[in-house]
Amino acid sequence: MKTRNIGIFAHADAGKTTITEYLLHRCGAVQQRGSVDEGTAHTDTLAVERRRGISVRACAASFIHGDSCITLVDTPGHADFAAEVERAIWAIDGAVLVVSAVEGVQAQTELYFNALRKAGIPALFFINKLDRVGADRDAALESLRRDLGAPAVPLWDETAFVEAACEADDALLEAYLSGQTPPRPLLEASLRRRVLALEAFPALSGSALKGQGLDQLLEAVELYLPEPAGDPSAPLCARVFALAFDKAMGRAAYVRLYSGALENRDPLGPDKVSQIRRLRGVKAVDCGRLQAGEIGIVYGLERVRAGDLLGEGSLLPPGREAAGLAQPLLSAKAEPEDPSQLRSLKAALEELSCMDPQLKASWSPFTHELFVHLMGGIQTEVLQSILQEDYGLACRFSPPTVVYKETIARPAEGFVAYTMPKPCWAILHFRLTPLPRGSGVKYLCTVEPRKIPYRYRRQVEQTLPRALEQGMLGWELTDLAIELFDGSDHPIHTHPLDFVLATPMGILDGVRNAGSVLLEPMLDLRFSLPSALVGRLMAELSTLRAEFSPPELRGELAVLRARAPAATMLDFSVKLAALSGGRGVMRQRLAGYEPCPLELGKTAPRRGVHPLDTAKYILAARSALESDIF
Repeated sequence: MKTRNIGIFAHADAGKTTITEYLLHRCGAVQQRGSVDEGTAHTDTLAVERRRGISVRACAASFIHGDSCITLVDTPGHADFAAEVERAIWAIDGAVLVVSAVEGVQAQTELYFNALRKAGIPALFFINKLDRVGADRDAALESLRRDLGAPAVPLWDETAFVEAACEADDALLEAYLSGQTPPRPLLEASLRRRVLALEAFPALSGSALKGQGLDQLLEAVELYLPEPAGDPSAPLCARVFALAFDKAMGRAAYVRLYSGALENRDPLGPDKVSQIRRLRGVKAVDCGRLQAGEIGIVYGLERVRAGDLLGEGSLLPPGREAAGLAQPLLSAKAEPEDPSQLRSLKAALEELSCMDPQLKASWSPFTHELFVHLMGGIQTEVLQSILQEDYGLACRFSPPTVVYKETIARPAEGFVAYTMPKPCWAILHFRLTPLPRGSGVKYLCTVEPRKIPYRYRRQVEQTLPRALEQGMLGWELTDLAIELFDGSDHPIHTHPLDFVLATPMGILDGVRNAGSVLLEPMLDLRFSLPSALVGRLMAELSTLRAEFSPPELRGELAVLRARAPAATMLDFSVKLAALSGGRGVMRQRLAGYEPCPLELGKTAPRRGVHPLDTAKYILAARSALESDIF
């Protein structure tokens, strides 16, 4: 039996979950179609999803169509849950991108299409909601071509289909130009080659609510989307793209295998696989083994987090690395309504951070404060609901603040000699160099093994991410290169954790010597609104440190592109609605981080003892090394 791993993506309310429900019912995977409006969708498993009628987490299911077993990953459409979408992309080989025939391309449509293209994943378009008042299939098709720059091929137009299929095949093109119609299997094979090369994107249309056009969609999935590749006999390479918690079985890791195989009782680091299940419809059945190209659920990996790589990372196919599709720009403090539940709230948020590492739940054992990173208001409300319904914890979040970052101003060296009070010995000498914006952190160890043995060098490397979480201004450090070029241990006095404790001291000594630069998140913005109002919009944006290009006039509408700091745009959607009478549309995406004057930005209070407050830091670290001392 052939295999397909596909994802279904869309802007919120375009109808992708309704499509998923139809496909599952049509192929016999469920007895009755679920409904988003009625809260009965099979892929919306959380109580908050059923109550609000939105997808919050990616959910996988499988069904049989013809001679193919298709595993489908249904993804959230709201921007606040884009991290789930990015992880779903790691699991699939092909995609269906749903667009409403009424609204056409929307903000998340553009974001997800670009992410799929960057990952090299072929896609089909499905123009949905043809039954709705105001539906315009041709306008939606034009918006795919114009706004996405996608060479969309309407399969309902036989001439367009034949021309697209012949375009890249000289023999077919010659036959077509001579007045012959090439055989359909040859046309389909030619178009498939173009689809797999991301040179064409077949488009279908219909109504998911009425089941129109979805049989044709199934056929197109089999015809044009690829089967998974991978060698089952090669070393294991797999990725955890989602995580859930089973009361009976513990941590359930949804895993996509790219190469190799995985069986019950296989060791993976400190853990051992206890059970493997394969998806059958919306349920999972014990199978005991997975191999390259398959998706399954693995139990027993109690230390794994969503996004973790299993096995040989060097075998990871191109496009399966993190793409930065979702990066939280907000931070908020979490507090339980009942102060006695603070420790329980900490444990719950840490568990949820395993399922969504973007939450980055952090805890200070000294100030007893909890912080999380958030994408937006909807995520905050959903998080509160999950904590209440799944953990029995009522909590509140402080008003969110923008998450800044920091980097270094100039090259510098950092040094630490942690040799007192005995027994201890860890000497580290770092070289720090600023990098261009968007480079992230690059680490290199050039110290000789005779000076620092490999086991201690590994401790330094493992500690670096925590050491970089808070710089001199309190924000995460980025865009710098770190070289460990000298240091030493001691054959008698070195304790196994000395280099863990010393690394933050050495890094922040270098940051202090280099000087700090505050970085603020910038947004690329695209506004669509009536032409008569574009002048008022430009005047409003001018007060918010925004830069914009001349507007594009499209009949009675104008399109204005701008770039502005995220901190000034937090509530701008409300202002735009008031300014335009609800007729304006704003799309935004993170454009990166740029230097920001300190007076226009914000520093963050340090969580825990500062590593450069040496005496207090060493005392705290020695007494509570198992806690978050950084």
